[in-house]
Amino acid sequence: MRFRNREHAATLLAARLASYKTQHPLILGIPRGGVPMARIIADALGGDVDVVLVRKLRAAFQPDLAIGAIDESGVVLKGRHMEVQDVDDPYLREEIRVQTEVLRTRRDLYTKARRPLDPSGRLVIIVDDGVATGCSMLAAIRSVRARHPRKIVVAVAVAPPESLALLRQEADDAICLQPPAYFFAASQSFEDFSEVTDEMVMAALTGTAIQAAVPT
Repeated sequence: MRFRNREHAATLLAARLASYKTQHPLILGIPRGGVPMARIIADALGGDVDVVLVRKLRAAFQPDLAIGAIDESGVVLKGRHMEVQDVDDPYLREEIRVQTEVLRTRRDLYTKARRPLDPSGRLVIIVDDGVATGCSMLAAIRSVRARHPRKIVVAVAVAPPESLALLRQEADDAICLQPPAYFFAASQSFEDFSEVTDEMVMAALTGTAIQAAVPT
């Protein structure tokens, strides 16, 4: 199965999540790609939308490979690839510094659109367009769990089976539209996987019209 775009995937996820419609869920998108999807799902379920800020920690010579992740409180999750990649301490410290700065910049920017919402006691649905190693989503689950939600549901368009199994161990429920046996990249499951900009994230948070990026 291929999705036309993130909107198509979000609409399908909203249908799968319809049983939560009466519970006023808090839909948290992982920036950037998950946030416009979170807006669509929140509108369909009558919920609120916000972000959960996490960043993957990149392998030194394979920047698309996550060796871990960090949340905005500074908690580091070490992924299964960290030992395999034989990551040295100076590199890891620098990568943590770089990604922490990205998180701070995004929090400052997104707060201009809308102040963060408290997940305490709420049904929380964490959304992303795709999961690879699962590090970022695991960091997001743990970050939200520390703030005492009533329940955490993960909703993603695509994820490899082994990563989805890890998410199901930590979330209360996990929905994935497509868990392919052979996974290379989330983008392969989309006809249009255009970049999501910070402006599009802020538009999703405020509920204003979202203009898709034009592929180059």
